[in-house]
Order: sequence, then structure tokens, then C-alpha cells
Amino acid sequence: MDAAFWLECWQQPLPGFHLDAVHPLLPACWSRVHRPEHQQALVPLCGKSIDLRWLQQHLPVLGVELAERPCREFFADNQLAVKSQPVDGFIMYQAEGICLLQGDFFHLSASQLLGPCLVYDRAALIALPEAMRRQYVQHLRQLLPAGSSILCISLEYPVAEKQGPPFAVSAAEVKQLFAGCGIELLAIRNLTGQGFARRTFATSSLLEKAWRIQL
Repeated sequence: MDAAFWLECWQQPLPGFHLDAVHPLLPACWSRVHRPEHQQALVPLCGKSIDLRWLQQHLPVLGVELAERPCREFFADNQLAVKSQPVDGFIMYQAEGICLLQGDFFHLSASQLLGPCLVYDRAALIALPEAMRRQYVQHLRQLLPAGSSILCISLEYPVAEKQGPPFAVSAAEVKQLFAGCGIELLAIRNLTGQGFARRTFATSSLLEKAWRIQL
């Protein structure tokens, strides 16, 4: 996935990965990933996810999104008065404990974080092809302060039956990408026959897995 592909997704009325409700694995797994030392919830490739509002109830939220449209629509949809300004190569939209940075996640620096983070990755890792997944995780590991945790939701299906995005990311790949970190499988959702978000998946199996990754 390159920038042009992502921006094109947001030309559609509503992209297929957008959910109309909070992802069930977020509240279900929250108590097992949240730590008192977490200063912020960091949400890469956040779109205009409703999950941002849920996270706001627990921590200050920093979302990073490449496209302008979802940044603007998030605050409009939630009837939040927003202020915007350019900051360090991003356009910053801010209101009521939620800050969205419009720009390239790979340009985010550690100085833009408040401290140890809880990273919520519902659809960032699985949006990226294999080479970019390695770059993404490398950037995360360089970016995040000690004490940070990640709630990462992966997707598994037979790769011979479908081409991403969203991409299938196996348990073995998750463990390889985050080698050296504490990794725990928290939950599995069987979505076989149900599809993924707004998309229909004609695959023989489809699993979402929630991982706690401790840096």
C-alpha cells in the first residue's frame, strides 16, 4: 500500500475498513494492556475511527492519519469544535483530549509523544504489504519510549484465497516482527462467513487475533 492507494480509499463514500461501532476487542482486552505509566493512546492510520472516542475516555489520544478528509470528518461527525494548525510537518487537529496529526506516520518522531504509550493498532499492520510491515514495526520500536505497550489486531486467512489489503498476518510473523518483546495472544474472533468490517470475504476461514506486545 502506498500513499496514493490510501488517499484513493478515502475518495469512496466510506472505505470498507471503517466500522460503525467500537471494535469489540478494544474494550474486551483493554484491562490486560493498559498500564498506569501510559501517558497517551497512539493510533496509527486511524482514519475517523469511533474507537478514538472510546480511547479518549481513558487516555489522551494521538491519532495519525495520512488523508485530510477523515481528520476533518471525525470532528464533524462527533460534533467537536476543532482547531487546526501546521506542526512539525503535520497538520494538527485538536479538541477535547483528541489530537489527530494529518501526515505520514513514518515521519512521526519521539518528541511528539507525551511519554510511554498504549498503541492501538486495529488496521495499520494489516493494511501494509510485507516489506512495509517490517518498516512500520521498526519505526514503532524506534519511536516508542520504554514502558509502552501495543494492542495489535491481526487478521488471518488462507493467502491463496485472497489478496490484501487487508493482508493476512500470521502468528509466526507477529512473533518475528516483535522478536525480543513480550508477546501474548489475548483473544481470537472467528469471522468466517461474516466478512471484515464492511467487506465480504469469500475465504474458507477468517480470524482476528488480539495481541498484547510489551516493549
